[in-house]
Amino acid sequence: MDLRKLKTLIDLVSESNVSELEITEAEGKVRIVKGGVPMVQQFAPAPVAQAAAAPALGGQAAAQPAAPAPAAAPAGHTVKSPMVGTFYRASSPGAKSFVEMGSQVKEGDTICIIEAMKILNEIEADKSGTITQILCENGQAVEYGQPLFIIE
Repeated sequence: MDLRKLKTLIDLVSESNVSELEITEAEGKVRIVKGGVPMVQQFAPAPVAQAAAAPALGGQAAAQPAAPAPAAAPAGHTVKSPMVGTFYRASSPGAKSFVEMGSQVKEGDTICIIEAMKILNEIEADKSGTITQILCENGQAVEYGQPLFIIE
C-alpha cells in the first residue's frame, strides 16, 4: 500500500468518529486504531466492557449490562456488522426502515446500511427468517463483529 493512501486513511480515521479501521489488500493488511485503547477492550462485547467500567462509576450501572447479554446470545441467528461505521435503518433520513421487528426477510434482502468513510454499504440478511430483535439505534456507531439483528 502506498504511503499517500495510508496517510489519507489515517487522516480520515482521525477526523471521523470511527475508532478502528482494518483494510486487507493483496499487498498486506493495515489496521488503524484511534486513541491507543488496549485491544482487549476493543474486542470485548459491550456488556462485558460496561460491567468492567461499573466499579469505577461506583456500581451505578452494574445491573444494566448483565441483562442484554443473555437475551442476545441464545435466541436465533445473530447478524453481525462486517465493518466499523455508522448504522442506519433506512436509505435516507425520511425513508421507511428496511426492516422492523417482526419483518420477514429472505437471505440476501437488504436489512440496513453501514456508512464507512463516506461510503454507504448495504448489509444483507445472511439467513431467511423473522427479525426478532434490532440491537442498534439509528445513527449509532458500530464496531466490526457487533451484533445488529437477531433472525429466527
